[in-house]
Amino acid sequence: MPLHPQAQAVADFYKAMRTTPFEELQPTEARALYNAGQIPSTEVVHEIRDVQAGSIPCRLYRPSAQTDLGLLVFFHGGGWVIGDLNSHDGVCRSLANKSGHAVLAVDYRLAPEDPFPAGLEDSLKATAWAAANADALGIDATRIAVGGDSAGGTLAAVSAIMARDAGLKLALQLLIYPGCAARQETESHHQFEHGFMLDKATVDWFFDHYIDSKDRDDWRFAPMLAERHDHLAPAWIGLAECDPLVDEGVAYADLLRMAGVAVELEIYQGVVHGFVNMGRVIPEARRAHEDAGLALKRAFSAYP
Repeated sequence: MPLHPQAQAVADFYKAMRTTPFEELQPTEARALYNAGQIPSTEVVHEIRDVQAGSIPCRLYRPSAQTDLGLLVFFHGGGWVIGDLNSHDGVCRSLANKSGHAVLAVDYRLAPEDPFPAGLEDSLKATAWAAANADALGIDATRIAVGGDSAGGTLAAVSAIMARDAGLKLALQLLIYPGCAARQETESHHQFEHGFMLDKATVDWFFDHYIDSKDRDDWRFAPMLAERHDHLAPAWIGLAECDPLVDEGVAYADLLRMAGVAVELEIYQGVVHGFVNMGRVIPEARRAHEDAGLALKRAFSAYP
């Protein structure tokens, strides 16, 4: 299936820039290369400030001076190995402005220095910290959502399950092309394994750095394997059509629906994994930001 022309242009740009693929680099080198490819955002947000969720660095985005905003706790993508507060700054600015609510970006620990489940532990701690420090953040502790893209989407999906088990009621789980399965066995993994931004060798490199092979069937890595999915927060799931992860994203949406969870699923045509970071050049990315912002606005308006 053809890529959107702008998506193809971006894929060509990254192919030219990344003369050495991630899987041939050390993690520190891959992080520098990934960040070098990000276009800094100039979008103005009412307030942006760095905060500490205990030992975890975070960044707060507030689109207005209101002191009762809902809050999206956001986990960045990057295969649990790359990415940081700066790599997803533009996405967080956009989601804050388009939803009209606050965003707390979490700079969780990365592998291989801190492998599974360190990043997940930080995600859970940051979410609990946000609820406990709502007044200082200027948000409503009863209106909290979790979300993220790619590996961050996986962290959000797992956090939603663990929040349910801990008695923390969330307004929404915002999942952008999350990894949900333990193995790369779907048709889309084979169809898009080369030439669509996220090659199979790169996925293997991320997994090998993040998690021991003996732990691959742990549901905290693959949320599809969780014992139950009922009574979870409603989900908004945004997927890319030309993405190895698209089939497992659809399967997870179906699994949630069968468990009685309200799910809104959007599949953006002709775009690749990582496209939400390309809002400056890909129209579908801007539409995804609008859709995700609207989903947050609806969830926070309807809650509790």
